[in-house]
Amino acid sequence: MLTNLGRFPESRRGFTAAAAIRLALLYTIPARTILLRMSHRMVRKRMRMGWIGLTSLILTVSAMAQSAPVRNPHTPGYVQASELLNGQLPAPDANGNFIIGPAHPAAPEMVVHLGVPQGQIIVLTMTSAASKYYPGIAREPHTFGTPDPKNRKKLIVTTSHPAPWTRTVTVYVPRHYVSGTAAPFLVEQDGPDASLFTALDNLIAEKKVPALVAISIQNGGGDAQGSERGLEYDTMSGKYAEWVEHEVLPLVEAKCHVRLTHNPAGRATMGGSSGAAAAFIMAWYHPELYHRVLSYSGTYVNQQWPWNPKTPDGAWDLVHRLIPASPRKPLRIWMEAGDRDLYNPNDMRDGMHDWVVANEDMAKALAAKGYAYQFIFARNAGHVDHAVKMQTLPEALEYVWQGYRSTKELSETSDGALLTSGTPDR
Repeated sequence: MLTNLGRFPESRRGFTAAAAIRLALLYTIPARTILLRMSHRMVRKRMRMGWIGLTSLILTVSAMAQSAPVRNPHTPGYVQASELLNGQLPAPDANGNFIIGPAHPAAPEMVVHLGVPQGQIIVLTMTSAASKYYPGIAREPHTFGTPDPKNRKKLIVTTSHPAPWTRTVTVYVPRHYVSGTAAPFLVEQDGPDASLFTALDNLIAEKKVPALVAISIQNGGGDAQGSERGLEYDTMSGKYAEWVEHEVLPLVEAKCHVRLTHNPAGRATMGGSSGAAAAFIMAWYHPELYHRVLSYSGTYVNQQWPWNPKTPDGAWDLVHRLIPASPRKPLRIWMEAGDRDLYNPNDMRDGMHDWVVANEDMAKALAAKGYAYQFIFARNAGHVDHAVKMQTLPEALEYVWQGYRSTKELSETSDGALLTSGTPDR
């Protein structure tokens, strides 16, 4: 199914109560903000629930998201970081560790500007019935799992079962795209994301990032262990990247009439929470496909399910074992964590569920191996904090795309060499 929505922000199709709750949980947006941005008609017809019930649900989940303790960025064991002035961001070509906040003013690129060319938004639909990779699972509502008494690193989930999924893939094609050329692109988890498309309109017009296609993939449903989203995002393997490569990208090329580059230096991937873990895992297991990663509140913790003895600590292994023990890969990483990021949100108590420690240790591991990375510790910020994203996303995108050279640019240079490792677009 192909739907052209024009500019996505004016549509908001399929916005459900679950989506509202997820906004409150993942982006820690105040409940009143979500409610005010929904029209009465949308609440009545889309939500199919009363104002009182909706408000109660959002307030409850928002409170859960903000219950973590406030961490001090100068805690012993954390990385040494440069503390910036309130409201300031690091330069988009600066590597290393930085502390921002407590104020998070929105970047000017996060609002629509008159006269700036707007990209085309195309919405595709995918189903599990057509997938050779993910037939679909779901965990029963209001259930989770219990820690294995013999091994607290393992979670026993008995309420997960096969279930089909249907999802959208929202594609942004920049106005500057030249038909027939191989475009750089960005894959985003937990789509769609209208703010990303607005940022790209402005950044492309300012020539701060290349004219890239954005592919914003909706998750498969649910969250964490036993869910389709958790299976896809938290599994330590190359399977999700392979699904994107073989089922999503061909659909995008066929339906949106674009060519996507095969140059890994022209491919980026991004996300928040488990979506950020998925982005890093994509590039880690398939560096021949992706060289650029953008991560908000990355779930680099023990959340993989089913348990795998090869990576018994899930993405925590990525930080504490795989990166330190492996040769440096040709990756460029931008990452962020908030001072109120998640802390032991379940009952496992295995010492591997502190999102701040996970991201701090990730920065430490990347630095030790000589990676190009920028790590932001955000004061006054929760998990995948909305205000932080509105402040930092343009700078993050500009940082991630530093050094990219298209085939056209290469043909105009004398040496024809890429600034980042990879092969020219084809």
